[in-house]
Amino acid sequence: MGDTSGRARRRPVSGLPRTGQVAKGGSPLGAPVTRRSRVRSWPAASGRTNLQAARERAERAALERGVRFRTVFLTILGAIVTLSAVVVLLGTVGLIAETRSRPLTVAEQTRYKQEEIARRWQAWPTTGVFPEEVAYQGLDEAQQYARRVGIAPESTCAAAADNAVGQVLEEHGCLTMLRATYIDQSAMFMFTVGVAVLKDEESRVAATEALSVDDRVGVLPVAFPGTVTERFGLDQRQRNGWVGAGPYIVFSAAGYTDGRTRAAVPAEEILHSELWPAARSVGGQIAFFLAEPPKVPRCTQGNAC
Repeated sequence: MGDTSGRARRRPVSGLPRTGQVAKGGSPLGAPVTRRSRVRSWPAASGRTNLQAARERAERAALERGVRFRTVFLTILGAIVTLSAVVVLLGTVGLIAETRSRPLTVAEQTRYKQEEIARRWQAWPTTGVFPEEVAYQGLDEAQQYARRVGIAPESTCAAAADNAVGQVLEEHGCLTMLRATYIDQSAMFMFTVGVAVLKDEESRVAATEALSVDDRVGVLPVAFPGTVTERFGLDQRQRNGWVGAGPYIVFSAAGYTDGRTRAAVPAEEILHSELWPAARSVGGQIAFFLAEPPKVPRCTQGNAC
């Protein structure tokens, strides 16, 4: 056997340094250190960091957009509130100025009169338009009174007048016709008074300019059975006439209570008898009542300014 005592025993050699030794190259594992031996971050950790940063940037951008939208909204809202306040203020000032009592202008006074007169045919009762008694002047200039016999139902203008007259009234916007029949103080004469209501005074003027001057046509007479006027018909009309007042045309038709016809009376009697002056006076009085100027208040709220 060979002598092994003198041989150095072989020990396993590893790359690990012994205790207390430092490996060459400075690596604790004894491996050489090169430039490529650097510590790199894990890909998963880097992705989470980037995702978190992107999320924060998105949240920051959304917050900034919200702030901008809120600023714009508040600006618009403020402008609307300011504009509304200005409108309310101007309206209040205008209302105070308008409702404050002040003297009426000449134009306002004229309009007040026109409107008051124009609504009388509706505002007044029928007995106000056609009073029970109407004063008139006889041929001897003595004051006498005509008495109302009856009031006819309201009618269209075309139905209450002769065709030639009714057509003119309708063309100029006649609204309605009111009629009543009177007898004179002696009960010898009878008169039908018709009030044609036009839209305004201008329409009335235009209508009267177009009316015929023929005294055989005008308002249709109204007879009331059981009275002295029961025979008052078209043939009994002796004469017709009219007068304008405000928006009204007041027609008059006259006849004799004994029923005599126009053809039975001589022409000179028609012109010179007491019949027509009385009829014209009664119609004129009713026209005067309707168009009499009202008292106008001095101020917009009465007489105190």
